[in-house]
Amino acid sequence: MPQALSWPERFRELATQARDERLKSFYEAGCVGPETPMKDVAFVGLDFETTGLDPNKHSIVSIGVVPFTLDRVQLGGARHWLVKPQLPLHQTSITIHGITHTDIDKAPDLDDVLGEVLGSLAGRIPVVHYRSIERPFLNVALKWRIGQEIEFPVIDTMAIEAHLHPDRQPNWWQKLRGQQPVSIRLTDSRLRYGLPHYPPHNALVDALASAELLMAQIQHHFSPETRIGDLWL
Repeated sequence: MPQALSWPERFRELATQARDERLKSFYEAGCVGPETPMKDVAFVGLDFETTGLDPNKHSIVSIGVVPFTLDRVQLGGARHWLVKPQLPLHQTSITIHGITHTDIDKAPDLDDVLGEVLGSLAGRIPVVHYRSIERPFLNVALKWRIGQEIEFPVIDTMAIEAHLHPDRQPNWWQKLRGQQPVSIRLTDSRLRYGLPHYPPHNALVDALASAELLMAQIQHHFSPETRIGDLWL
């Protein structure tokens, strides 16, 4: 994002440039200003399962969204989509997320549900665990389908854990004394806050897990008054 523009300003600019009506509606829903306290922000937990980790070589196979605020998770608005990837599934990815060829055989293309997906994100700040998946994968998917990219801020709960644990890799002396690295994976991060264990690699469950993790992070390390601009990326 250009440094000269805030996210609200950038959204207004992008709304005028969007040729696809679904993307235009997403931008027209707007974005909160960086000074907005976290307690006043509408969030959405967001998670993708993919056929691999490279957005230029792999594809999205499922999407999970869970709207929430710091006060409550809005499970009634949660959504989950299976979508047919542009490229074939690999056995490695099937082993990780359990989505098989049979599952996606009659699944729609992302373009068929794009309006619903963007509608679930509109007006909310996405919360992810590891920002190198959701934003770049969605961006590439839109470039292939509608010829336009997408821009939006995210809060990355993994990045927050990395910030809170800068010395998570022990040095040689600490290793010698038996100190273990601090994991910032989603499951391990949740355990530090006493959050329940959820089976990983389901997009809807991981979206919920990320939402709950952010709520715990704010409660333990920040404040409901913390500015959204201090945490988004």
